[in-house]
Amino acid sequence: MILPIVAYGSPVLTQRAEDITPDYPNLAQLIQDMYETMYNADGVGLAAPQVNLPIRLFVVDGSPIESSFPDEVMTGFKQVFINPEILEESGEPWAFEEGCLSIPDIRELVRRQPDIKISYLDENFLPHTEVFTGMKARVIQHEYDHLEGTLFTDHVSAMRRQILKPRLLRISQGQVDQTYPMKFTRKR
Repeated sequence: MILPIVAYGSPVLTQRAEDITPDYPNLAQLIQDMYETMYNADGVGLAAPQVNLPIRLFVVDGSPIESSFPDEVMTGFKQVFINPEILEESGEPWAFEEGCLSIPDIRELVRRQPDIKISYLDENFLPHTEVFTGMKARVIQHEYDHLEGTLFTDHVSAMRRQILKPRLLRISQGQVDQTYPMKFTRKR
């Protein structure tokens, strides 16, 4: 089932998400729905807060962008991250233009470190600790930020945020053309 993606301005996007346990209701169905929602919106990652659930869960699939990054192996980069914790970020920060399904039609340069070490549970609640680099690390960092109540726009300069403010307000009010179902907190 395709779920509505909450838009900028929703309180769930600015709060730290909570850990979940293996008995979280209908978890397998939620994960399936999140993938379906992400694919429908042409995304490469989707965090539970973006579907209005304040829990520490996100899904990623790098296959839609594999042709854009031929030097990186994005094929097979389809994973579920439950209760993740980034343990380490390292390397010289690099800028890349990011967007977000909760903030349609806005893309900004965001600087992130290229290497991360992360611990997480998979969909079977098996523990993993892995190192990711490059675009995989960036996708994970972006989705992980959602679990911390941080949006990619929080990473741009204060002056740039001020410039974006009117556009962000319009998004929060539903004044945006989107091709996927969205939920807005403010009325026009």
